Amino acid sequence: MEIPENIQHQLDQFQQLQQQAQAVTIQKQNVEVQLQETKNAVEELKKSDEGTEVFKTAGTLLIKVNHADILEEMEEKVETLTLRLQTMTRQEERVVKKLQEMQATIEAAMKGAMAPQ
Repeated sequence: MEIPENIQHQLDQFQQLQQQAQAVTIQKQNVEVQLQETKNAVEELKKSDEGTEVFKTAGTLLIKVNHADILEEMEEKVETLTLRLQTMTRQEERVVKKLQEMQATIEAAMKGAMAPQ
């Protein structure tokens, strides 16, 4: 049996949304990793005293930075990444909800198309 054109169109949209969901999930995982690494760096900075030499990367270089300045910079980065993670989580939830709704719609349309005439 051939799939009706409108259902095929819905299936195509569903596949695109699945790909979007995968991309959002991957981006979210990357932000989670960055956030954890940044939190670890902040904890290490807090363990060290003000006189400890601290370096940060700038491309292929290591540059000596002020302990207090880099600590403040890293704490701000934690805040930024936390907000990004919250945004990514909401986006992921919306995409998953839309996927579930589309799946239900497609299943209902397929049942209707398969019903004896």
